[in-house]
Amino acid sequence: MTTTTTPARRGLNLGLWTAQGLLALIFVGGGIWKLAMPRPELAEIFPWTGGTPPALLYVTSVFDVLGGLGVLLPALTRIKPGLTVLAALGCVALQASAIVFHLSRGETDVVINVVLIALALFVAWGRHRAAPIPPRA
Repeated sequence: MTTTTTPARRGLNLGLWTAQGLLALIFVGGGIWKLAMPRPELAEIFPWTGGTPPALLYVTSVFDVLGGLGVLLPALTRIKPGLTVLAALGCVALQASAIVFHLSRGETDVVINVVLIALALFVAWGRHRAAPIPPRA
């Protein structure tokens, strides 16, 4: 059976893979970085990390890594690719929580969180509705 792929469909797929790769890189890289860097050094870059319980930093960092892996690996391996959508929605929830947290502390620079939400929503929509990835046969 032959399937035809339109240029628009190829462009959408390329955009989705790019967004998935970016999200994976940002979330996994950021999560590992926050886990590996000593807290005092991290607090110089991100002041909130010095003023909160260490558990909050470690839990959110682990969620970052898991979310980043989740938006990419299930789709890439085609093993339970529907998990990509759930991971993207989890990333949305994590970033929405981060926005609330930062705004409650008077930190108004949440642009990166909004961009990450937009990318994750694009992936969730695209991999659920517009260009779902079929599971491995």
